Amino acid sequence: MKPKIMYIENKSEGHSGSAWIGYAEFSKSGQTVYFDNKALKKLKTTGISGNHFDIETGEEYWVSGIKKNGQDRHWAGGGKVMLDKDCVEEYLKFTNVENVDEKKYIVVEVEKTDKSRFNEIENLELENEELERLAWDRKKNVTLNKATSHNSNFAK
Repeated sequence: MKPKIMYIENKSEGHSGSAWIGYAEFSKSGQTVYFDNKALKKLKTTGISGNHFDIETGEEYWVSGIKKNGQDRHWAGGGKVMLDKDCVEEYLKFTNVENVDEKKYIVVEVEKTDKSRFNEIENLELENEELERLAWDRKKNVTLNKATSHNSNFAK
């Protein structure tokens, strides 16, 4: 599959996590995205805010195509988006803009991904399922903590 410009945001810190726009590569099945020396596998169930998880760390990521209007960040999020220097020209053309808005973007060099180092990890389906369960447990704990703190405020 040909590399494609994608929007990728680390959701482990909420809607204002580190975010990139750059060329991503995909596995043959399309279930794994390779970007910045990470392998991001598609979640089978919805995570806290993400739709993929890092197969090494379990961190959740949001991965999506880029938007023509340049509004890729969640409306509640903030912070500059890192723009891969290799895709600047194509991104500007796609969004119909002449220059990089330095208030919104930082041009960076994204690390190339050595996909071969992930082959063994990706083929360990049980380990991936465990990381996915951890992501699900984190979501459940956040939801339970919010509900508990909300209910305890009612009791006061």
